[in-house]
Amino acid sequence: MSERKVLSKYYPPDFDPSKLERRRGPKQTGPKVQTVRLMAPFSMRCTSCGEFIYKGRKFNARKETTEEKYYAITIFRFYIRCTRCSAEITFKTDPKHMDYECEKGAKRNFEVWREAKLAEETEEEMLDRMEREEAERDAMKDLEKKTVDAKTEMAVADALDDVRMRNAARERKDREGGVGPVLGRDEGVDEERECIEREIEEQARLAFLGGTGERVRRLGDDLLLDDEDGLPDSAKAASDKTAMPPPPVPTFQRQPKKKKDFSAALGIKSGGAAVSALPAERPQLTGRSAAPGPAMAPGALVGYGTDSDESDED
Repeated sequence: MSERKVLSKYYPPDFDPSKLERRRGPKQTGPKVQTVRLMAPFSMRCTSCGEFIYKGRKFNARKETTEEKYYAITIFRFYIRCTRCSAEITFKTDPKHMDYECEKGAKRNFEVWREAKLAEETEEEMLDRMEREEAERDAMKDLEKKTVDAKTEMAVADALDDVRMRNAARERKDREGGVGPVLGRDEGVDEERECIEREIEEQARLAFLGGTGERVRRLGDDLLLDDEDGLPDSAKAASDKTAMPPPPVPTFQRQPKKKKDFSAALGIKSGGAAVSALPAERPQLTGRSAAPGPAMAPGALVGYGTDSDESDED
């Protein structure tokens, strides 16, 4: 028995490779078609014979590249045949929903999760909705801006008309030799301002009136007024002087500063206190001359007396 996988082939003695011709078939027209091996991407039911084809069943299918595109993603179409009646079934890719779409020859079985997924808003739909809302908002903003611009233009036009009318009246009166109407208009404006000021003053006066028509005063003002009414003029003047004494007359003379005594801070006592702190009588020393000498501190005297006692004992 010969080998199944032959590595070397037999060439006859009269073999001439130059006589071999390269055959080229006609170019394929239309969409590109390939034969591929695939599995059913979803469970389906054939519309011709009612055969159920479960998901994952393997088929030798034809793969066709279509001209349709989802953005830059190419859409492919697949052709398979029913396992019972050999009817052609077609489905294609659906990149929008990341799934497959059945075209003809079969009907896809109902799937609960798929219906819920299709009911949800996709990212593309959300982006489209946001773009529409933004465009509507921009339209409303443009409309509001146009309305404001129109109002501003109308106000400017009215102001220009008013200025032109005043200028024309001034020129007319200048030619005639008077300025009566212009002055009369200015006087009317002044009168209107005076009327407005009078109304404001009247409102302020009414705001400070009570229910009986009397002026409302503060409690401190009432007490001062009552006290002043019961006193004569001289007493009022005296009370005013005591309440508000006249300010002192400023003097520009230099006044010497008092020097501060730092002896207390340093622990130095005055002369009287130092004398009282010393003993009344100076102790008499035995065996020594009683000649007057310089004063000595109390501690020094105590030590000195002790030495004299020891010398006497010796």
